[in-house]
Amino acid sequence: MHEIEPYYRWRDDYVASEDEFSPFYATVYNEFEFDKQVYNYLLHPQWDSFGSNTLYLKVLYADYERNYSIIELIGEWNDAINNDVMLMKRELIELMIDNGINKFVIIGENVLNFHSSDDCYYEEWFQDVEDGWIAGVNFREHVIEEFKRNNIDYYINFGGELDDFNWRALKPLQVFKKIEEQLMRRLT
Repeated sequence: MHEIEPYYRWRDDYVASEDEFSPFYATVYNEFEFDKQVYNYLLHPQWDSFGSNTLYLKVLYADYERNYSIIELIGEWNDAINNDVMLMKRELIELMIDNGINKFVIIGENVLNFHSSDDCYYEEWFQDVEDGWIAGVNFREHVIEEFKRNNIDYYINFGGELDDFNWRALKPLQVFKKIEEQLMRRLT
């Protein structure tokens, strides 16, 4: 897992550690020291911690004019033990919402497992974005099934093109537009 880097080809467009609205503003990364791990697997030092010891993230892009963010995750999403959604909501999502973000693209291809608790924080997040949305992109099938079993797919959009989306071939605005277009078609 230490070789899996957060996606870096958009760094000319956005860097969370250079964004004064980001909770990771002014973060300095040591490329030679592995300071994060999921269980006994080391992670690449570019991943950001938000308080969970099994789930890490990278804010790949935030557009405060168009009100969207693209966030990549890695690890195990564990609400049953760590309440990861609460930590992510309090330490990242609320700060982004306070700065106008109400559309969230969550890339989950490196989320290995999901363990549910209750849906309270998902419901709260969903209500906080009002006219926005939350889209789960490229999550593994067994992870999506666990979300569905616990009715969290009511709050996070999965399915269709979102489950097999070639987002790396696009720029952030193109990713946003394609996902927004798909979600708007679902509503009509």
